Amino acid sequence: MGFLQIQFINLLAILVIIASSKSSLSATPPNFPIAKPNCTDHCGSISIPYPFGTTEDCYYSPDFFVNCSETFIPPKAFLGDSEIEIIEISLDDGQLKVLQFIARDCYNRNGTSASYNGPWIKFSTFTVNNNANKFTIIGCDTFGSIEGQRLNGSGYYKTGCTATCYEQNDLIEGSCTGLGCCQTSIPKEVQTVELTLESYGNFNEVWSFNNCSYGFLVEESAFKFYPDNLTNLGNVKELPMVVDWAIGNVTCEEARINASSYACKSVINSKCYKPDNGHGYRCSCSDGYQGNPYLLHGCQDVDECQDPLLNICEKHCVNTVGGFYCACPKRYHGDGRKDGKGCIRGESVAFKLAAGISLGVIVLLLIACWLHLELKRRRQIKMKEMFFLQNGGMLLQEKISKRERSSDTTKIFSESELQIATNNFHNNMIIGKGGFGIVYKGFLPNNRIVAIKKSKEVDPDQIEQFINEVIILSQINHRNVVKLRGCCLETQVPLLVYEFINNGTLFEHIHNKAKARFLSWETRLKIAAETANVLAYLHSAASTPIIHRDVKSANILLDHTLTAKVSDFGASRLVPLDQTQLSTLVHGTLGYLDPEYMLTNQLTEKSDVYSFGVVLVELLTGKKVLNFDRPEKERGLANLFLSVMKEDLLFEILEENVMREGNKKQVMRVAMVAKSCLHMKGDERPCMKEVAMELEGLMLGEKHPWVQTGHNEEAKEFLLEGGSSGAINFGEDNSTSIGFDSAKEHVMLSMGGGR
Repeated sequence: MGFLQIQFINLLAILVIIASSKSSLSATPPNFPIAKPNCTDHCGSISIPYPFGTTEDCYYSPDFFVNCSETFIPPKAFLGDSEIEIIEISLDDGQLKVLQFIARDCYNRNGTSASYNGPWIKFSTFTVNNNANKFTIIGCDTFGSIEGQRLNGSGYYKTGCTATCYEQNDLIEGSCTGLGCCQTSIPKEVQTVELTLESYGNFNEVWSFNNCSYGFLVEESAFKFYPDNLTNLGNVKELPMVVDWAIGNVTCEEARINASSYACKSVINSKCYKPDNGHGYRCSCSDGYQGNPYLLHGCQDVDECQDPLLNICEKHCVNTVGGFYCACPKRYHGDGRKDGKGCIRGESVAFKLAAGISLGVIVLLLIACWLHLELKRRRQIKMKEMFFLQNGGMLLQEKISKRERSSDTTKIFSESELQIATNNFHNNMIIGKGGFGIVYKGFLPNNRIVAIKKSKEVDPDQIEQFINEVIILSQINHRNVVKLRGCCLETQVPLLVYEFINNGTLFEHIHNKAKARFLSWETRLKIAAETANVLAYLHSAASTPIIHRDVKSANILLDHTLTAKVSDFGASRLVPLDQTQLSTLVHGTLGYLDPEYMLTNQLTEKSDVYSFGVVLVELLTGKKVLNFDRPEKERGLANLFLSVMKEDLLFEILEENVMREGNKKQVMRVAMVAKSCLHMKGDERPCMKEVAMELEGLMLGEKHPWVQTGHNEEAKEFLLEGGSSGAINFGEDNSTSIGFDSAKEHVMLSMGGGR
């Protein structure tokens, strides 16, 4: 920062001080005198309020004489006959702001003194303000002190500080903590000031950027340190300093004894107080009054109502002697203040009546709303109880109670539990939709993830059968069946809660190209064998036979190890032990439906066999079950498959992985199993137990080390053609004969280990 900028800042600070002085005096209205009659009240732009004055008749005592020198343009004010220039006089604070000379100590390059100035200042009764001023030293090789006498010779004081630095870049703007600049306070009741500067090494080590030091007592708010001050302060001679003034050296109580010399002339409307620094007393106008308390009748009433800063009334302001009050118009009440209650319109009888009626109506509405919500809540409770009974809740509880000793008892969930688990059955929680309902993903409080199936409908006449189905499914402990965790019977349609399988469906893995390339022939054969094993278990090994009725690739889930999990028993039917078929409405998925079932409405376990045969063809070909782009007779995958088998063109429609990885004989045998499952007549189809044995036998041949290494051709032929063909035998002409060998069945089931 250059010299002109520094000078501009100092000048601006002085102007701000003068402006603030004017503003403080401007609080006194122009018709309020600040000087004695026939006395000038200003010198240039500086206001001169009594007790200060420019002539003998105009000041209180010689201590308050202001010498207005007109040799300057504009005129300048000096304290008495001294050279102390006054730049502001404040009545409110009892302060003078004066310009004080700066001490300087400069050196030549060889370390000899170039110039030195050690200013001093002395006041007769005034004191230097100890809070607003700071003793300041500027330089990189200097220490300075300020010393002098206290008021009335009551003692001596001395203090100082040190400022050093080795590089100009180390200096910090605005910081006076010793690095090129230091500041310290002075004590109270200082009457004389003498400034001294000294150097440690005559600036020899820092002369290249600093050869002078400066010291001054300055108003703290008027000075800010800049690194350029090391050089440009040489062009500044004076800086502002704050001085405290007071009347005499007696207390207020002592001064009141002599009314003629008592300075607080506006007796009724002024008060006397002791200053914080120095002796004597000062005067100020009482609250609600304004002016010069040192003049007779100098403190006059302030009309707060005319001053926007003082008028805090909302409606009407009424001025009083020494104060004011706020009033409200007729029909209004309140304190009338903006910072209080204000003015509030009075309440008429009609208003009170209307308010009372409105309040009564509001209360009645609230009661009605409460009653409505309460009745709704009770209706919901009754409806839940009705649904619970309607859906066979009592029957299920009775059956569950008989199985309480089991650690894996089916749980009956409340509707609220499942609403919380599915975020109130939000659409974002839907993980699947089918012909029989919607499946949601849910999170139970124990951090268990479940799948919650919301069926579309349940036949009321078959509630007992549904409950039996829930009980039976909950008892199924087969590794390849999705585990039933529980159900909810408080809704119109019961909700079933299953374990959550996270790797999607077989349908997705077959028909999604990205996933299909990871579905090897060995994995496809394993999934087929696992699914067949589950269906055989449901048909033959369950306590009550179960027909799935909706076997399809979309209802076979895969876990992270690609293990098959048969799901969706919503269409399943329990078959009494004394029956082999059921008469039902046709349910299922087009392309998988048993043609005989569609024609006769007679459901048998062979219907599941047909559907499984379609799934086998899907695994072999990777094609969709229905495709309307194919010729009409071949739109169904089953028809297409039977057609190519008849023409001996099987290998033209096989999936890439099957063609690349599959053993041709093995693939052909699986195809023959599928063909046998797709016979039009159910009686000509094998049972699922036979299918499961055949597929498990093929799996055994796939994994058996003899088959892999080819060391034993005789064993290989036994496993692939003879050893596992006890369930289904294929002739040379692709005809199929069905037989059953209980010994072989026993071996295959024990090796399957599917439960």
